[in-house]
Amino acid sequence: MLDQKDNLLSSYNYDLPKDLIAQSPTRSRHDAKLMIIKDGLDDSLNLVHAKVWDIKDILKPADLLVVNNTRVVKARLKIRLSGGGAGELLLMEPRGGGRWLCLGRPARRMRGGDQLWLDTSRDNSLILKVIDKDERTGGRIIQFSNEFTSWTEMENLLDLCGEVPLPPYIDKDKSSAHEENYQTRFASKPGAIAAPTAGLHLSDELIEILKIRGIRIAQITLHVGLGTFRPLEKEDLSQLHLHSEWIEVTEETIKAITTCKEDGGKVFAVGTTSVRALEAAYLSGRGTLKPYEGKVNLVIKPGFKFSVIDGLLTNFHLPKSSLLLLVSALIGRNRMLKLYKHAISNKYRFFSYGDAMLITPESVI
Repeated sequence: MLDQKDNLLSSYNYDLPKDLIAQSPTRSRHDAKLMIIKDGLDDSLNLVHAKVWDIKDILKPADLLVVNNTRVVKARLKIRLSGGGAGELLLMEPRGGGRWLCLGRPARRMRGGDQLWLDTSRDNSLILKVIDKDERTGGRIIQFSNEFTSWTEMENLLDLCGEVPLPPYIDKDKSSAHEENYQTRFASKPGAIAAPTAGLHLSDELIEILKIRGIRIAQITLHVGLGTFRPLEKEDLSQLHLHSEWIEVTEETIKAITTCKEDGGKVFAVGTTSVRALEAAYLSGRGTLKPYEGKVNLVIKPGFKFSVIDGLLTNFHLPKSSLLLLVSALIGRNRMLKLYKHAISNKYRFFSYGDAMLITPESVI
């Protein structure tokens, strides 16, 4: 039953010591700590401390892991401004005809009609143009050359000029070391501006042993954008809207889910992005899980009825984030806060490179 506080943003806050924000991954991806959440009564803890490597002994043959195969692109570009000075653009999504939605800094110096310069070499620059402000996001619509119509066409330019768009809490001085660390082993489809971080825990060795033991892996695509990582601002969550993100759920993945359930297995989403993609595809099919390709802005918060997933492997998320709402929808807000407090007292590492939580099917409310 919903608590009145479930619709208040302040109810999803907690205090985190800065030294628990992970700045780099563990030496082996599967060495991260894992908090396994068991059946909970009256918001009890009922958990087990383990390592991600131990998932191989927890999951059972016929279980299915659904991972996000999006790939983080070097979407952060340093540019020169009209009138002099430096700035930067963070590409968000294509808008057609070589136009891109970007977050700009300093935004106040990117007015409609302004020109920007992107240096591609010591002697060459591309001239970009600010078309307009995007009122919904506060970003800018930037005109690139007409050939830059999608992430695929844009990728060579970004590889040449761009940087990995690391979260603000990660040390930027070591950005070159993040180019491999900040991609999952399934990253194949360019388009994300942040990693689906739960997938970072799955190493080649762990993936191989899972397959040997009969645990299947299926893939979805959700290009992580503003909808996943932008902080929430309004206290009243009853009318919450998120920025839309592009997803693809294929017929092959749906067949894997159907087979899993027919064989008595459980569907575990790897990351909140996999949850959103699968549940959005189900809702778009009006009660049937069908292939889906396009944008979604699904809000998952306490009271949401899950129809596809049975469990979740996820990281520890920022306070007052849409990701905390999703976790709370699975296990309850009060229990989530108690578990986070326990994680802090046991020195779990938080956020993108941090440790993980496994929400088992028996713990889902």
